[in-house]
Amino acid sequence: MESESETEFATFYAAHFPSLCKQLYAYTGDRGEAQDVVQEAFSRGWARWSTIRGYDEPSAWVRTVAWRLAISRWRRARRALSFLAGQREEPVVPPPDPAHVALVAALSTLPTKHRRAIVLHYLADLPVAEIAASERVADGTVKSWLHRGRAALADQLAEPTLERRAQ
Repeated sequence: MESESETEFATFYAAHFPSLCKQLYAYTGDRGEAQDVVQEAFSRGWARWSTIRGYDEPSAWVRTVAWRLAISRWRRARRALSFLAGQREEPVVPPPDPAHVALVAALSTLPTKHRRAIVLHYLADLPVAEIAASERVADGTVKSWLHRGRAALADQLAEPTLERRAQ
């Protein structure tokens, strides 16, 4: 028999897990990795649920933990890959859908703060003020990151014009 706390957490989990997975997938480019870090963040949230449930936005706490886990895993993976690069050649795997590859590649070229702002604003539907608060910067800074990120993505994802093709 579930307690009231368990029911409340289960409802919270069901409401926020898909959205957080989308956000972390856009950030990491790996759906499985995104699901893993979000699941781990929720597990840590459950252990602290009696405190977190009183926050204005418990999902912000879970999101922050998931982002930090993703960054830590990325750092570990990068160290492991640099070691493996000297050990053996990796097999070549054909890429997924070209549009997906283009978007992930374009996002990966953005500075980390611009990429986070783009993902949080457009995929998580967070307002500028909330992103600014979580990043501890002014609203104008977030707007600048969004503007610069959009401009960089537009340049990278733009269809080549006839003039460009002819060159």
